[in-house]
Parts: sequence; C-alpha cells; structure tokens
Amino acid sequence: MIRSYREAGISDDVYRYCEHILEHLKERFGEIDRIAEFNQLKVVRAMQENKASEACLLGTTGYGYNDIGRDTLEKVYASCFRTEDALVRPQITCGTHALQLALMSNLRPGDELLSPVGKPYDTLEEVIGIRDSVGSLKEYGISYRQVDLKKDGSFDYEGIKKAINERTKIVTIQRSKGYQTRPTLSVERIGELIAFVKKIKPEVICMVDNCYGEFVETKEPSEVGADMIVGSLIKNPGGGLAPIGGYIAGTKKCVENAAFRLTSPGLGKEVGASLGILSQFYQGFFMAPTVTANALKGAIFAANIYERLGFAVVPDAKETRHDIIQAVTFGKPEGVIAFCRGIQAAAPIDSYLMPEPWDMPGYDAPVIMAAGAFVSGSSIELSADGPIKPPYAVYFQGGLTWQHAKFGIMMTLQSLVKEGIVDAKRIQVS
Repeated sequence: MIRSYREAGISDDVYRYCEHILEHLKERFGEIDRIAEFNQLKVVRAMQENKASEACLLGTTGYGYNDIGRDTLEKVYASCFRTEDALVRPQITCGTHALQLALMSNLRPGDELLSPVGKPYDTLEEVIGIRDSVGSLKEYGISYRQVDLKKDGSFDYEGIKKAINERTKIVTIQRSKGYQTRPTLSVERIGELIAFVKKIKPEVICMVDNCYGEFVETKEPSEVGADMIVGSLIKNPGGGLAPIGGYIAGTKKCVENAAFRLTSPGLGKEVGASLGILSQFYQGFFMAPTVTANALKGAIFAANIYERLGFAVVPDAKETRHDIIQAVTFGKPEGVIAFCRGIQAAAPIDSYLMPEPWDMPGYDAPVIMAAGAFVSGSSIELSADGPIKPPYAVYFQGGLTWQHAKFGIMMTLQSLVKEGIVDAKRIQVS
C-alpha cells in the first residue's frame, strides 16, 4: 500500500505518520458505523412506509402537477425527520436560499428574528440585513437581534430571556459553526435551548439551520422541538448524488408558508416540476447515512493529525461529533492556502488546478475554496475552504468514501510539509 501512496504523491514519512494516527481510531470509527446503521434503517423504513415506487423515480416538466415522485419524496423526508410536512425541491438553489425562504415566508413586517447562538453564517448577513443588501429582511421592516454565546460556548440564558419580546417571531439556531471556531451544537443542546425559549414564549417559531448535521446523530433537531429544520441537498442528505436542491421540514403551517413563497400564493406545493432528477434525490437520500459516516471519519482523522502537530482544532480529537466540519487554525494565511491546495490535489476532478483566494459574493473577506467535485460546490464531497482573515482557520468537510477522505487529508499534510509550515521532522515515526 505504501507504494501506491508514494506513486500518488505521498511521502513515506507522511504515510507512516498517518497510519500511526489511524491505529488509535478503530473504536471511534466503529461507533460512527453503528450510528450510520441506525440511520440507514430509518431512511429505508421511511421509503417503505410511504410506498416509494419505480414510478416515483420518473420526473415531470412544465407545471409539475400530480408529480407522485416529488410528493412522495417530501413524505419520505417528513417521516424520516419526524415532521408534519416537508418541502424538497430542485428549485431551492442552495442552503442559503433554503434558509432565506424559510425566514421570508414565516416573518412579516414588524416581526423580529432572534439568534441566541451569536453571529450567523456569512452569507446570511445580507439575507438578514446585517450587511445591507437588496431584498433583505431589514428592507421589509423585519428587525434582527442576537445574543452571543458565552466565552465557554454555553448559552447566555439570561441574555436570551431579556432579548425575547412581543415582536420575536422566529428564533434561528445554527447547528454548525460556520466560519467560526465555536463548538457545533448537539441535538441535545438544541433541544434544551428550544425548551427554554418555548417556556418564555410558546408560540415562537424555532428554526434550526441543519446544514452539515443531518445523520451525524441518531436524532434530528425536529425530534427535540424544532418547528423547522432547513438544509441543502448538496450537503449530507443528498448523499453526493443530488445535483442541486434544498429542503425545509417542519410543521404543516411553516412548510405551507414556504411553499407559497417559493412558487406563488394559491399554488404552493402543487406546482414545481422535478425535471428528471428524482432518482438522484431518492438514491442520494438512501446513501446519505453512509456517506455522512465516511465524511465524519475523515473529520476525526484530520483532527487527530493536526492536534498532535500542535494546531488548534475544533472539535478536538476526542470530542463527540455533531456535524461533519473540522476546523483547523493555522494563524496565518499560508497555512489555509496550503491545506486547500492539498485537498484540490487529491480531487478526482480538476486536481491540476491551483485554488486561490477571491472575493466571493456574500462574504466580507477573500475566500479560498478547494473542491474537485462531481457536483459543483458540493460540500459533502471532499472539500475545504476558509476566509483569508484572522484567525486564519480552514474548514474541512466531506468525502463520499472514507478512503478518499483519508487520501485528501494526507495530501493536506504533504502540502503543509512542502511549504515548510509543518516541520518534516515532526512527522517522523520511529
């Protein structure tokens, strides 16, 4: 095997160092496989209970009336996530669009949106109006308030209690860390927060940004009180096969509002052609628990490699996982760039390209992104990205197979050694 890796560009020292790390991860990987097995059965049961059939794999065009495959798939999502209803559509272009749709459809002028977990993901800043943008919630007279997490990552319950008022309509909870180095929220912690909020104001809508978190645990936030969970199909639930799309799963009213906003008042879920991609949606959802498990193994592998080398990692090497993202802080832009170039060099598509930071729409600093993916921008496939600003952290995620995730992480280390950011002597194993 060492010869194969040598031919792929991995030095003997990098290979031996990484294999040494892997020797201590067998028990962790076994637990991940057990969670994947539980979730696999959950997905299969949802498909069986809703009588998914060969006819469901066919698509529609035009208005999309009576699209049995689309309607059944939404029942499958609702069953699997234990919600009253779901909206699963290729017309939802990305995770940010899904979140914007959920918010714009359930908020009205004069309402207030509250984030009790601090700053949202960068691309939501313009949606909300934190950074001015055309069509933001702010332009529609919807105000925003946030309560930062405490320094130890715990909820500021007193601050949250003070922030909730007569105008508070939606409480948005971002499960994953985004471009921050805070801990990802477990489903259990999300449930505790929702219970606290509902005790103060029972009618408030609790929405969870579930991106990167689906199938990491045996429960989803919708099973602990969330009124809506929202995500992207080119992340976990698409299983690497969905070429586009997003979902909103939750109460019948919240989903109905979202459907009317996505299409048109009076039309809602009745229209929206599936355009021949339903088989990829179904098969991707079927594959999602296993694919997510592979990505988790890659994240844990990366954490153990880089923590041992002295870099700050979130989550750390031993923490329980609640999403697929691994943050590694290098403290300088060269480290972020070298890491991303290692990921790109391991890609099956566009491996010969050299990623560079650039001014991406929706971000307040140059961002570097590496992803030689079969689906453009798919972050359930092997990928890494990060803003070129302090603390200069890179965010690694994905890997359709564990073997590819492993190779990608080894290539990041090879790249960092090549650039002199990691001392070659530190990875030598006697």
